[in-house]
Parts: sequence; structure tokens; C-alpha cells
Amino acid sequence: MASEKVAGRCLCGRVCFEAELPPRFVAHCHCENCRRAHGAGVVTWAGFSAGDFRIVAGEERLSRYRTETDATRSFCATCGTTLLFESPRWEGEVHVTVASLLDPLGREPTGHAYADRAPAWCPILDELPRYGGESGTEPLDEEGGSE
Repeated sequence: MASEKVAGRCLCGRVCFEAELPPRFVAHCHCENCRRAHGAGVVTWAGFSAGDFRIVAGEERLSRYRTETDATRSFCATCGTTLLFESPRWEGEVHVTVASLLDPLGREPTGHAYADRAPAWCPILDELPRYGGESGTEPLDEEGGSE
């Protein structure tokens, strides 16, 4: 039986990828690095095992930026679409921007990472669990502090 896959691409279509479902997680991130890299108040990511992810076209068009936290953000060199995030913190995983997907994931986001860093101009309005602290994954109490 063939596995189900999800496809994605950048804005110009030069970089295309696919990943085997289901993703390991789907979550919103509010960290400053994500906000600045995407020019947005929040970025929604789907995490896949690196073995379940592959670039199917345009790998030569991917540009990579190494952050001060030793993470790698990959984007299309032609249109600038940010597509991927990889970090030694999540060894063996590739995080894909949900906005770049062409197909439904079949899974909704399950929480907010770095919720304690969400900017006032982009408040969190849903009831999903909120995480924060140094790692961005520590449970927060209802007032936004670590439990």
C-alpha cells in the first residue's frame, strides 16, 4: 500500500517538495526569528521526519541561511519563499511552512510555541495550548507564565 503524501512549493514554483503523511506535529510559532524571517506575526509549521521528506524539483534554487542558534532556514533564491527550518535541537526533522503546502495535511495545529513572545499586535485568540519559556515548549499557565 502506497503512503499518502503532501506536496508543496514556493511562490514561483521552482522549488517543489513532498512529504509522507502524517506529520509529526503541526504548530504555530511566535518566536522572533520566525517572525522576522517571514515578516509575519506567527508562522505555522508541520514537522516531518527527514526520511519522509524530499525535494522533488529545484534543489539548486534553495538558498540556506544559518541562524545564530545554528538552525538552517531554506528559501527559494528566485522568489524568496521561506520553506524549511532545520535545527540541531530537532535532529532528524524537517519543518515545513504549512502555507507552502498544496495539499491538506489532515491535521490541525495543536498548540502555540513561544506564545509568551507573541507581539501585542498579533494576539493569540484561540484556545490551543500555549508553550513558552527558554525552549518555547514549556507549558504556560493561563496568565502566560511557566507552570
